[in-house]
Amino acid sequence: MPEEPLDPDVDLRDPVQQRELVRHRVSVLGVIALGGGLGALARYGLAQAFPTENGGFPWATFWTNVAGCFLIGVLMVLVTEAWSAHRLVRPFLGVGVLGGFTTFSTYAVEARNLLQPDTVPLAFGYLGGTLAAALLAVLLGHAITRKLVPVEAAV
Repeated sequence: MPEEPLDPDVDLRDPVQQRELVRHRVSVLGVIALGGGLGALARYGLAQAFPTENGGFPWATFWTNVAGCFLIGVLMVLVTEAWSAHRLVRPFLGVGVLGGFTTFSTYAVEARNLLQPDTVPLAFGYLGGTLAAALLAVLLGHAITRKLVPVEAAV
């Protein structure tokens, strides 16, 4: 069985595709930056709308990460199986918007901040619960989208 490339969009063993990485770097980085800014603004808005009380469960970050992971599952089906998407859609939406929207760095900081004598169980519940819910959300987004969206024959 031949080895599959890590990124199905670019085969690094093919010299033509290697040059594509250089030729399109600016546009790809540009859409990632734009999408990342938009995703981060959306996340910031949710954090402001639903602030976490000191020592409380960080619901805004939890639901942001779970929703973002669900949407990543949806997006991967759409761009790899259902659509013939423009080459910048995946970096814009996946890496940019959803990468900026989800925030596993804030998740780690909030879990660390919950590691106080009176909130240790909450910290571990948050750590494990977020990880389990995020993984389940990706799987659900993928499965639901596959059932609801017809797959293109020419993908």
